[in-house]
Amino acid sequence: MLVPWRGGWNPRSKSPGQEEERHVRANDRDYNERFSYADNRIKTAKYNVFTFLPINLFEQFQRFANAYFLVLLILQLIPEISSLSWFTTIVPLVLVLAITAVKDATDDYFRHKSDQQVNTRQSQVLIKGKLQNEKWMNVRVGDIIKLENNQFVAADLLLLSSSEPYGLCYIETAELDGETNLKVRQALTVTSDLGDDVAKLADFNGKEVICEPPNNKLDKFTGTLYWKDNKYPLDNEKMLLRGCVLRNTEWCFGLVIFAGLQTKLMQNCGRTTFKRTSIDKLMNTLVLWIFGFLICMGIILAIGNTIWEQKVGSNFWEYLQWKELTINAVFSGFLTFWSYVIILNTVVPISLYVSVEVLRLGHSYFINWDRRMYYSRKDTPAEARTTTLNEELGQVEFIFSDKTGTLTQNIMVFNKCSINGKTYGDVYDEFGHKVDITEKTPCVDFSFNPLMDRKFRFHDSSLVEAIKLEEPLVQEFFRLLALCHTVMPEERNEGELVYQAQSPDEGALVTAARNFGFVFRSRTPETITLYEMGQAVTYQLLAILDFNNVRKRMSVIVRNPKGQLKLYSKGADTILFDRLDPSNEELMFTTSEHLNEFAGEGLRTLALVYKDLDEDVFDEWMKKLLFASTTLENREEKLGALYEEIEQGMLLLGATAIEDKLQEGVPETIACLTLANIKIWVLTGDKLETAMNIGYSCNILRDDMNEVFIISGHTMLEVQQELSKDKISRGLDMEKTELYSSDSVFEETIIAEYALIINGHSLAHALEADLEQILVDVACLCKTVICCRVTPLQKALVVELIKRHKRAVTLAIGDGANDVSMIKTAHIGVGISGQEGMQAVLASDYSFAQFRYLQRLLLVHGRWSYHRMCNFLCYFFYKNFAFTLVHFWYGFLCGFSAQTVYDQWFITLFNIVYTSLPVLAMGLFDQDVNEQYSLRYPNLYRPGQLNQLFNKRKFFTCTLQGVCTSFILFFISYGAFMTAVRDDGAHISDQQAFAVTIATSLVIVSSVQIGLDTNYWTAVNHFFIWGSLAVYFAILFAMHSDGIFTIFPNQFPFIGTARNSLNQKIVWLVILLTTVVCIMPMVAVRFIKADLYPTQTVRLLQQATRRQGPQEQNLRRVRRTSSRRSAYAFAHQQGYGELITSGKNMKVPTSSTSTYPLSSPIESLKTSMSNSNSDDYHSKKH
Repeated sequence: MLVPWRGGWNPRSKSPGQEEERHVRANDRDYNERFSYADNRIKTAKYNVFTFLPINLFEQFQRFANAYFLVLLILQLIPEISSLSWFTTIVPLVLVLAITAVKDATDDYFRHKSDQQVNTRQSQVLIKGKLQNEKWMNVRVGDIIKLENNQFVAADLLLLSSSEPYGLCYIETAELDGETNLKVRQALTVTSDLGDDVAKLADFNGKEVICEPPNNKLDKFTGTLYWKDNKYPLDNEKMLLRGCVLRNTEWCFGLVIFAGLQTKLMQNCGRTTFKRTSIDKLMNTLVLWIFGFLICMGIILAIGNTIWEQKVGSNFWEYLQWKELTINAVFSGFLTFWSYVIILNTVVPISLYVSVEVLRLGHSYFINWDRRMYYSRKDTPAEARTTTLNEELGQVEFIFSDKTGTLTQNIMVFNKCSINGKTYGDVYDEFGHKVDITEKTPCVDFSFNPLMDRKFRFHDSSLVEAIKLEEPLVQEFFRLLALCHTVMPEERNEGELVYQAQSPDEGALVTAARNFGFVFRSRTPETITLYEMGQAVTYQLLAILDFNNVRKRMSVIVRNPKGQLKLYSKGADTILFDRLDPSNEELMFTTSEHLNEFAGEGLRTLALVYKDLDEDVFDEWMKKLLFASTTLENREEKLGALYEEIEQGMLLLGATAIEDKLQEGVPETIACLTLANIKIWVLTGDKLETAMNIGYSCNILRDDMNEVFIISGHTMLEVQQELSKDKISRGLDMEKTELYSSDSVFEETIIAEYALIINGHSLAHALEADLEQILVDVACLCKTVICCRVTPLQKALVVELIKRHKRAVTLAIGDGANDVSMIKTAHIGVGISGQEGMQAVLASDYSFAQFRYLQRLLLVHGRWSYHRMCNFLCYFFYKNFAFTLVHFWYGFLCGFSAQTVYDQWFITLFNIVYTSLPVLAMGLFDQDVNEQYSLRYPNLYRPGQLNQLFNKRKFFTCTLQGVCTSFILFFISYGAFMTAVRDDGAHISDQQAFAVTIATSLVIVSSVQIGLDTNYWTAVNHFFIWGSLAVYFAILFAMHSDGIFTIFPNQFPFIGTARNSLNQKIVWLVILLTTVVCIMPMVAVRFIKADLYPTQTVRLLQQATRRQGPQEQNLRRVRRTSSRRSAYAFAHQQGYGELITSGKNMKVPTSSTSTYPLSSPIESLKTSMSNSNSDDYHSKKH
């Protein structure tokens, strides 16, 4: 059970309320150990050497069938009631327990191995005044740890100091939230002065941190540091969380606040639960029903025995040497009841569970061996990490997918642009026809630029020609891209530039400008240095008008070397077009058409504008800005108004189109899965605009949808109102009413198409008990649902919500540690081995390298597994009812004496040898259609979602067929043997000949029936079916031979019975008649049913013979044509403009191209104003 995200803390190691606040002292283990805080050891394994056997057996005996067979084994040990040997039960029971235990032990071994790998990582810990290497599991709360560049953070740390100025450090949080852009953390000034002085850090003892208890909120931390009689507030910006990676920071020191299972990462991971398929759950119910049926048969036969003993059996008592206690009709009936319970127990043979485990193991190997799910670039095959969920893959109704790294590669590529009304990026042949760009399309030659990024690819050479011809607007376009951003450069060697961008989008744009000759080389708080076509040019940075979610744009004001003042701005076109000069109207319409074209291809668009500023106007504006930036009340509103004032009357340069590269085949996979009536929900930590962008790229959002509803309320009342808006309730309630009046099983399948987009803070309210039903009703009637800015635990809560309310099979797929919680919560968890580590893979049930393989996993392997398992179960119940109920009919003719028809060896070997391999072959290799048809016709997947192939009705049908077969088997043989004679005139009807005839008929009928049930014949099927018949006759003749009687006279006393029976024509005529009467009615029923009521598979195959692939055209990627465009997302939170102008993130200069540390943003503004009288500031525009 997952811990709810909403409300309060959730310390796992302590009961709720026990730890109200945490007290931590640095370098004082004795003090901290008084509170029994969790150590840093991670444990995801379930067992150890001592607990494995009792816990595993306890779990296995929770399966009702195992407990049932254990009781039967105990009964068989009582000689008064058992007519069967105990080994008929104990051998298969031990076998199934052993197989399951070995599988569970193997799975847990790999979990132990993973835990050990993490726990034994090395970390530098300050102990007794010295830095010592310690394993992660030995780290304790209160320890001071040293981290180095590119190291994982070992626990939740309070940042004390770092190698960067002002105690800054950079971290990558992909393991936590899926975002690969770097984030900044900053230590308190008082602790950053400690630096890397081990003596000072060792003296940092007796200082106490009081903070919140362990909880799962990744974006919040509250605490206080008490030091030198002062209190210092602590927040999330001073914390380094476990799972983060230190980047671009040589070293840092941190104080451990939370360790091990109490870290925020582990609090968000959820608990490992035992997953069982819906067929497993149904089997438990059916076993109970069968047990009830068995009890009823036992009672009927016991009553019959009591009556028979009173009326007939009492006449023989004086001739039988019975104890006085047993000379009682009622007590005889009581003993008979238990005897028949033992004899009839094979209606649920334990070999069924052995066979199911073998089938699941085989299906898992088929997934592992599938070369079409092997990703050669990374040498990564698909892997079934569990063997218990394969058939559930054929019943999925909801897929919950992460975005970054799952649907996308998290790689932004500068794809196209529009400059002054002309588009660049497409490639044309000599006839002027557009050519599709592939891997083989030649790239533009950037060799003229020694500072180019060699990984950058662009195919339209006309843009390079425009740069070389020095077209002013083209140069201004790339100059804007090189100046208007918050990227930090790092030059490790001369000319080897690495850009650290707050978001991949910005990095892609600056890299594009770099390759086209406008290289962003370095920056200080007051300057930006570019290399423009090989020449160093330094711009004075006067102001950064930072990005936020309201403005949806950012601007910079710079002075170029000529003294001209320029404002450069980039942002969402819907925002910037309203602020253009009226003279740009014609260019705006042309650029809008280009933006529509870009957006139709699923590209992320961005408009670029600029403005020449007047000196006097700017001087006056700067004075207002300084005043607004120092005011205490409504500072943000006043700054926003000033930004708005100067960002008017701008001139349009053009637009960019960035491709957030999807993984290969994602749109086609989603289209195919949608045709299979699988709903795909995207749960992402990204912002709304980014998520919508990918939604359009993947075709889960389309412009032809009736409506896209966006839920963004900040209070429960607002969310409730948005969910219950008239336009939603009117549209959806009407559709829902129509659905409920129909016979459709899927209430979600509606003609009109809607999409629902909800952000994290609104989702937190929608998941409350009062609103969750409304959320489910609205969301499930939408074709697409996107949840953005959600926490890892919120992802799990959404999955749990659908599991609870819809009772549908859910699948969660992701690639990062932030997806672990939902992967564990869903019925099926799929991990993608991507760029965000292996946490998701380790927690998953299945793993592979590309999202597109999900289509094959579900529509081929999942569908086949479900189809095979259902056919297997139907046949298994049929043959065992046919096998077992012969004893029931025989009971009425043997004085209800619990005498068996067959000998005990046949009873033991029937399920283990005679009929086991044919049904296994069918369960492993059968196909109703091949893989090509499975993928071409996604509708074939629906029977699994509707649970049509094995349900209670199917169970009753196949068991009824088994009952009828047993009746025919017994009474045809009985009737024939009443008057039958041998060829020599002697009577044939001895009990052993009767048993051999029925047993032979049963084996042949079972073999013919499985032949009819098999859709796809292989050499293995032929070998197993014919081989099983041959083995039956071989064993039959061997058991009735002279040789085996000589060796085991007490076990095999009936010499020559098989030979003497099967050499008679009458016996074979009885066997033939029995087979025909058992099989022909079923053949007739199937023929009539296929003709009058064909299944969906039959109908689609009939369509396929008439026309080629009716649904293939639906798999094509839909082109967007509407003016709705993707808004550009610079970053996932407030921009870094203030940080840049403060100089706090600038390194100490090491070369002429390095950057320099300077003052705070307010001081920088004051400096700018104080220099207002300089000649440079007042230089006139040329």
